[in-house]
Amino acid sequence: MDYKKAGVDISAGEEFVRLIKPQVRQTFTPGVITDIGAFGGFFQPDFTSYTKPVLVSSIDGVGTKLKIAIELGIYDTVGACLVNHCVNDILVCGAKPLFFLDYYACGKLSPEIAAAVVTGMVSACRLNGCALIGGETAEMPGVYDVEDFDLAGSIVGVVDHSKIINGSRITEGDILIGLASNGLHTNGYSLARKVLEGRMQERFPGLEGSAGEELLKMHRSYLSVIEPFFGAPEVKGLSHITGGGLLGNTMRIVPDGLKLDVEWSSWPELPIFDIIRREGDVPEEDMRRTFNLGIGLVMVVERSAAPDLLASLKSQGENAYIIGQVSKK
Repeated sequence: MDYKKAGVDISAGEEFVRLIKPQVRQTFTPGVITDIGAFGGFFQPDFTSYTKPVLVSSIDGVGTKLKIAIELGIYDTVGACLVNHCVNDILVCGAKPLFFLDYYACGKLSPEIAAAVVTGMVSACRLNGCALIGGETAEMPGVYDVEDFDLAGSIVGVVDHSKIINGSRITEGDILIGLASNGLHTNGYSLARKVLEGRMQERFPGLEGSAGEELLKMHRSYLSVIEPFFGAPEVKGLSHITGGGLLGNTMRIVPDGLKLDVEWSSWPELPIFDIIRREGDVPEEDMRRTFNLGIGLVMVVERSAAPDLLASLKSQGENAYIIGQVSKK
């Protein structure tokens, strides 16, 4: 008996690290001062442009979207989804990403599959100006089936204390601007998979490809769209629409005594959501609590500034809509 016969292949792990090192180095920003393989990732930030810098961190996973990636053998999008999800979680606080770390756990390590996942992380980190400075790879037979893997990531960013966005200034009459999603992003997959079980290769009307390909569309990052508005006084709150839906997530930043009046028909819903609703006979309340329904990020803005902000977003090519307002309970 040895470690490999017990189910853990150290050589496979070493091959995985060899495959990803050149890619990961492509994400390194000037703050990175260690190479991949050290016991810790070292990052020396430059805070000279900040008056009172505040670090903002978040950690998340991709959920059962991984099961579809495994079924279809498409692995790079889930890596990018993980990074973009984490980036969005801190950008709604007004923070820019500094560095990212990942955790990859599996039943049996395939260096090629794991490297494909990291390829997606690398592309997203480069897109967001975020360094991938480390991670952990765990081969755990008996915990995961041979073909299964899990994925999680943590991110650290920075915001000047005076520019933190937390919703505390939201008042009655403020306007909700919704930015379009490109699909489910990384939430609601347990329900979607149950509804479309055994039909991932099927092509439904309205979809560009198969159901599985639609569900694997990359969770988009909103950093490039939102960053120009950091520090703008007319932007009072930002909400990343993940598990809990539009209302559940946006109410997290709304002060007590206020509520959201959402016009649910004010934006075009993506076909995949109606397919899930129809094929699964899913109640509308569950649809709204489970999925983003086509809106991936919500801006809560000063009423008088809403028309100009909307025009600015559209001039960037962004699909943006006024979707409601804040009112008293």
